[in-house]
Amino acid sequence: LLRQGDTMEARFAPRLLAVSTLTLLTSPLRLCERLRYGGALRLAALHPSPIFIIGHWRSGTTFLHQLMCRDRNLGYVSTFQAMAPGFSLIGERTVKPLMAKVIGRLYPTRLIDAIPLSLDAPQEEDYAVAATSLYSYLHAFTFPKRAADFFSRYVLLDGLSDETLARWKETYRAVLAKATVAAGGRRLVLKNPAHTGRIGAVLELFPDAKFIHVCRSPYEVFLSTRFLYDTVLPRSQLQSVSPDAVEANILRFYAALMQRYLADRALIPAGNLVEVRFEDLEADPLTEMRRVYEGLGLPGYAEAEPAFEAHVASVAGYRRNHYDLTDEVITQVNQHWGFALDEWGYPRLEPSPALRLAACEDVRA
Repeated sequence: LLRQGDTMEARFAPRLLAVSTLTLLTSPLRLCERLRYGGALRLAALHPSPIFIIGHWRSGTTFLHQLMCRDRNLGYVSTFQAMAPGFSLIGERTVKPLMAKVIGRLYPTRLIDAIPLSLDAPQEEDYAVAATSLYSYLHAFTFPKRAADFFSRYVLLDGLSDETLARWKETYRAVLAKATVAAGGRRLVLKNPAHTGRIGAVLELFPDAKFIHVCRSPYEVFLSTRFLYDTVLPRSQLQSVSPDAVEANILRFYAALMQRYLADRALIPAGNLVEVRFEDLEADPLTEMRRVYEGLGLPGYAEAEPAFEAHVASVAGYRRNHYDLTDEVITQVNQHWGFALDEWGYPRLEPSPALRLAACEDVRA
C-alpha cells in the first residue's frame, strides 16, 4: 500500500515497524505452510453452496454468525485463521496456544464490545483477505484518507480491472480453501458485511450460495458504527483523519451499500435468501433460526437446536454499550438513510428535546 502511493505520518512509524517485524519473523512459518499444504489447498473441494451472512457492519451479523456456528455440521473461518492466514494450519498446535495466552492478557474481550475474544470463535474472513492482499476495505482503518477508494473498489467492486477482480477471487478462494481443510470439508458459514455490496461476484464464485441478510435500526447502526471507528482507528491508523470525515464516510457508505444490496438481491436464486431483522433475532433467536433453516432449505436444525439454546443461555448476561440518540443523529439518519427506514419498516423518529435523552443500545453486531 505504501508503494502504491499512500503516505504515513511519522508519529505512526513505531506501529509500522512493529507490524513489519512481526511479518518478517513469521515468514518461515508461511513458507513451511506453503510447502506442506500447498498441494492439498489447491485441490481442496469447496462446498458448492456456502452460507453467507451479510448486512452492514454493526447490524447484528456477529450474533447470528456465532449462533449459527454452533451447528456442528457447519465449518467457519476462526479468529486464528483470520489473524494468521499464512500459517494457520501449521501453527494450530504451536503458535495458536502462545497467541491465545498473549491475547487473553491484552484483549480478553473485543475492543468494540464486551464479547469474549477467543481464537477458536468464528470471525469475518475479510481479515484474512486483508492480511494477505490489497483487496479489502479493511485497509481503510490503516489508511483512512483512502477509505472512499477502498470502499468503492473492494466492497462495491467498482472500477476493478478484470485482472484485479480475478486476483481478488483467487485470494478469496484461497482463504476459503484453508478454512475448508481445517473444517474437514464441512460446508462453511461465513460472515462478511462487504459481500452485501458484491453479491454478483459472490454468485460468480458460488452460483448456489445461500444468503442471510441482517438489518437493524439505522439509528443504532449509525451510533454503533461511529463507535467502531472511534475505537479501532486510534489503534490501527497510519494517517490522521478528522471526525467529520469519518462521519461523512459512514453516512455515504451505508447508503451506497444498502442501495447496492436492494438492487442486486434479485440476482439471488429463489430459495437462497432469507432476510432477518436483528430485533426479531434477539427477541426470539430459536424461532428466527428455525425460519432461516427452513427458508434456505438447510438440514439439521433439530439436531443443532440444543447447541443454539446453550449458546443463547451463555450470552444472556451480555452487557451492551449505550449511546445517546441526539437530534443531530436523528436528522442525519432521516436525511441520508430514510430509504432504509422505509424498506425495513423502522419508524422514522423526529428531532425533539425529549429524544436527546433516549438511549440506543449496542448489540453483538
